[in-house]
Amino acid sequence: MKRQSLLLAGAAGLCLAMPLSAQADTSDKSIALSNNYAGNSWRQAMLTSWETVTGPAVENGIVAAADAFTTAENQVTEQAAQIQNLILQGYDAIVINAASPTGLNGAVREACDAGIVVVSFDGVVTEPCAWRIAVDFHQMGSDQIAYLAERLPDGGNLLEIRGLAGVFVDDEISAGIHAGVEEHPQFEIAGSVHGDWAQDVSQRAVAGILPSLPEIVGVVTQGGDGYGAAQAFAATDREMPIIVMGNRHDELTWWKEQKDANGYETMSVSIAPGVSTLAFWVAQQVLDGAEVPKDLTVPFLRIDQDNLEENLANTQEGGVANVEYTLEDAQDVIAEAQ
Repeated sequence: MKRQSLLLAGAAGLCLAMPLSAQADTSDKSIALSNNYAGNSWRQAMLTSWETVTGPAVENGIVAAADAFTTAENQVTEQAAQIQNLILQGYDAIVINAASPTGLNGAVREACDAGIVVVSFDGVVTEPCAWRIAVDFHQMGSDQIAYLAERLPDGGNLLEIRGLAGVFVDDEISAGIHAGVEEHPQFEIAGSVHGDWAQDVSQRAVAGILPSLPEIVGVVTQGGDGYGAAQAFAATDREMPIIVMGNRHDELTWWKEQKDANGYETMSVSIAPGVSTLAFWVAQQVLDGAEVPKDLTVPFLRIDQDNLEENLANTQEGGVANVEYTLEDAQDVIAEAQ
């Protein structure tokens, strides 16, 4: 299913426009979001999407509550304690963006043993009792190298900007990037820094490593770091490399400016922050008695040279190109996985 064809952010008000079917009444059920980190634009957009979609669901009596909780630090122990607190508060379902695929398994098992539905997304958990909504982050990394191989058949040196250290998503995207380099050995990773999926952190990190690097022909990224990398290169006398972007408004805006000025070409890829809303509807469907496979997959959202303007126009300033899901979308995803 092509989730890219759905309406982008700003159209979320239509999420409840379609009739909502239910096998059983979930109006007395409460769902909590456990989020491990909110320090970048993607996470902020993810939380905004959650509120945009769950607010009307509560107002329309689909569920009794859909509360969001974010830990102060990206620590497994802190999120585990948060989940245990949500268990004590009596939530019927917990939707989790996990700090670790394995570190939260004990707390997740406690929730399941208490009869609570657990749905993980983005940062998924491996505990078998939980549901998982996954994106192929490994493919997201290798696709960047495949794109650069088309643009730069002679290869060259690459700079890798990683995400938040110790997080499953960072490890998977990086592994995909390195697998892509193995497949296209004309490229070499000349340097690597952690940008924490934030443009300001990325700019400082890239500026710090650039003096020690040879000529860089491409920058592979994880999202939220492309604009910071561009600013760091612009502050030097180096030629601007092909920087893979991550669907943030500042990245798309800079790309559009460079495209208009000198024909600059690149691509942009990220998971849509609105995947949190899919996780919400999946949790609601499980509570509703639907048969839902434990593993669901959604594609990442890619932007190319020919649809840059369209996506930029539909991306809120300071936000991220997005897809927000309806109940019907969730039912389609569930049906395709069966």
